[in-house]
Amino acid sequence: MSVATARKWGATIRISWNKLLSYKLNLLLLVIGPSVVFFFVKYSLWTAIFQLEGIEQLQGYDLGGMLQYQGWTLIVALLGQGYNSMNLAEDIRLGRISAFLVYPFGFWSFQTASFIAFECLQLFTAAITLSGLLLLGIVTHLTLTSLLAGLCFSVLVSFFWYQTSYLIGLMAFWLEETWVLRVMFLTITQFFSGAVMPLEVYPEYLQRLLMWTPFPYLTYAPVKIFMGEYQGDIMMGAGILSFWLGITALASLAVWRRGLRLYTAAGM
Repeated sequence: MSVATARKWGATIRISWNKLLSYKLNLLLLVIGPSVVFFFVKYSLWTAIFQLEGIEQLQGYDLGGMLQYQGWTLIVALLGQGYNSMNLAEDIRLGRISAFLVYPFGFWSFQTASFIAFECLQLFTAAITLSGLLLLGIVTHLTLTSLLAGLCFSVLVSFFWYQTSYLIGLMAFWLEETWVLRVMFLTITQFFSGAVMPLEVYPEYLQRLLMWTPFPYLTYAPVKIFMGEYQGDIMMGAGILSFWLGITALASLAVWRRGLRLYTAAGM
C-alpha cells in the first residue's frame, strides 16, 4: 500500500469516525439500542424460566452461568455484529455510487474504511458495557488470555459480518429494499449462532451439523472463548469462519461486477 493510498484510508476512517459521533442518538438507536434491548429480553426470559420452573441446571448451566453467557453474547454482538448495510444499499439505489466509479478511492474501500471506523467505536462501547456487566456481577469470570483470544476472534466475526452485510447491500442492484434480506439473515443467525440459547440445548446431530456452517462461530464460539470454556480448536474455528469469509468475499465481487453491468446513471 502506497503512502497516498494509506492517507486516503486514514482520512476516510477519520471522517467516518466524526460522522458517527456527530449523530450519537442515531448510533444509539440503530446500533447499540437493539443489542442492549435484546439482552434485557433474554435476561428476563431466562431468569423467569429458571425461577418459575424451579430449574437448577439446564444442560450444565445454572442461572448465574446462563446470565453470564447472555452477558457475553451482548459483548460479542457489540464487537462483531453491529454493522449494517443500510447506507450501502441507499448509495446504490439512489445512484450515489456513480461518484465512486470515477473517484480514486473505490466503493469497497470507502465502505471498508467506514466499517473500520465503526468497529473502533464499538471497541469503546463494548469496553464500557463489559465494565458495567462486571460491576453488576453478571460477568464474574475474566482472564487476560481469554479476553485477548475472544477479542481477536470477535474481530474476525466482525469482518465476516461486514462482508455479509456488504453482499446483502449489493443486492440493491436488483431490489428496491434489502432490509428484508438483512432481517432474514439476522433472524437465522440469532437462532443458529447460540445468541438466544447455548448450542448445548440443541440436539447433538444439529450441533455437529452447525459446526460446519459459519453460525456457531458468530456468537457461541467467541462467547465460550471469552468465558474460557471453549472445548474445540480455536484455530480450526477461525479457519472455518475464514473459509466462509472468503466465500462471501468472492460472492460479493461477482455480484458487484454483475451489478455494474446492469447499472445506469444519468444526469450525474
